[in-house]
Amino acid sequence: MQAKINSFFKPSSSSSPSPIANVSATPPDTDDDDGLSVWEQNRNVIVNTYERRSATVNDSEVLKGCIGKPPRKGTSLGSKNLSKKRSYTQFHLELGQSDFLLRHCAECGATYAPGDEFDEKNHQSFHKDYMYGITFKGWQNERVFTSPSFNKNRIVMVVLENDSPAHRNKVQEVVKMMEVELGEGWILHKRCKVYLSVSSQRISGCLVAEPIKEAFKIKAPPEDERRFKKESSSSPSASIQFGNIVLQRQVSKRCRESDGKLDNEAIVCEEEAKPAVCGIRAIWVSPSNRRKGLATRLLDTARESFSSGCLLEKSQLAFSEPSSLGRVFGSNYFGTCSLLVYKAQVERLD
Repeated sequence: MQAKINSFFKPSSSSSPSPIANVSATPPDTDDDDGLSVWEQNRNVIVNTYERRSATVNDSEVLKGCIGKPPRKGTSLGSKNLSKKRSYTQFHLELGQSDFLLRHCAECGATYAPGDEFDEKNHQSFHKDYMYGITFKGWQNERVFTSPSFNKNRIVMVVLENDSPAHRNKVQEVVKMMEVELGEGWILHKRCKVYLSVSSQRISGCLVAEPIKEAFKIKAPPEDERRFKKESSSSPSASIQFGNIVLQRQVSKRCRESDGKLDNEAIVCEEEAKPAVCGIRAIWVSPSNRRKGLATRLLDTARESFSSGCLLEKSQLAFSEPSSLGRVFGSNYFGTCSLLVYKAQVERLD
């Protein structure tokens, strides 16, 4: 046994035969078939089988093998995400069209980019609010004024000094819509009372009033006063009948060439001040609800509720530098072209 161990550690001088030959060969004298001799013959035997490729490689076969298999990390295919969603950019051809980039809405005055989904959606929302009024679902605590002639409509009064922030925020939302036509940054201050005309869950009109002490009468040309009185006295019939069909006539009075233009004429007033109580700082009605008497109802409600327990006379109301359209409305409401006006002070809404 000792001799066999010494021969195991003794290096062989002759070259070792191939592993495959050692596996297949059988030693001539195998007197004792112990486990050490078997382990000595098979300890480093590794068998690898290779298949030789053909000389010509078919590219289509290689592609078929790659289809359907996910790319492995580290390969060139792994750096590209073939399933990524492609993004496209819309291009336009400029051929001299007037609304190439922006389009102006003649009704609401908004400017938007046609083809832009986000811009068109914003325009539709603004257009609906401007033409028909701001959405309003009502409050639990409202100062409501109703009348049989209002049908299902109502007028809600908001006192900015005392009411909740939710009420004031809704008023500011309406005022932003008014500023499209009347200008920015002057309509509201904390001492104002606001009257909102509500119909079909929308605020279709708004009147902003403030306390004043004096106002000045406009010097109307004599020919304008005579023309206005003549038109008022000789108003045409309110209805026209054709057989069994009766049509109601609606008369609109215009001031010479100034209708439709804002602040195109200077206002000349008398030097002597007149006492006044309520100043109409601003009044506005949505375009689709005009010529329905909403502005008149707002003024009547302001006269009834502005001073608690007291109905104001028309002569105690004054307008803040009215436009030409405001002068037409005021002349029809007061029955004269010599309106009372005052200068509205710009104050911050704290």
